[in-house]
Amino acid sequence: MPESSDQHGGGPQESAQRGLPLVYSCSGCSSAAQLANHLAVRLDRSGEAEMSCIAGVGGGVKPLVRLAQRAQAARRPILAIDGCALRCVGHALAQVGVEPTRHLLLSDAGVRKLPHADFDPAQAAELLRQCTLQVREMARASEQQAGCAVDA
Repeated sequence: MPESSDQHGGGPQESAQRGLPLVYSCSGCSSAAQLANHLAVRLDRSGEAEMSCIAGVGGGVKPLVRLAQRAQAARRPILAIDGCALRCVGHALAQVGVEPTRHLLLSDAGVRKLPHADFDPAQAAELLRQCTLQVREMARASEQQAGCAVDA
């Protein structure tokens, strides 16, 4: 598959032009990590955000690192979702010089990190509602900033 294409068919540039925030999530083995991943996948599948691969960023995979860096340079909103206080997503982005627009730490939202357990579906539904509102707000703010830049 060509470097610039993605599952949405238009490549990262098309997604950025649509104003979709970029979302990165933890995807470790705990219930909190799997909830973070669930939220990012749901935001991606609903068309609210574009999920990218934090493992690739942390692993130094050049196209994925460039996507994150270019998103920041273009002031594209970036949401990082970490499951626990280890903040693996935040650290992986920081290693490549990227600071997310918003960093959601699920443990701060009352999510417990449980090994060998699934996340609570009711808690997931409420957090997805909150995340959806956040990415919509981020997209609106980004569009307003872009409009101001064009007007200037």
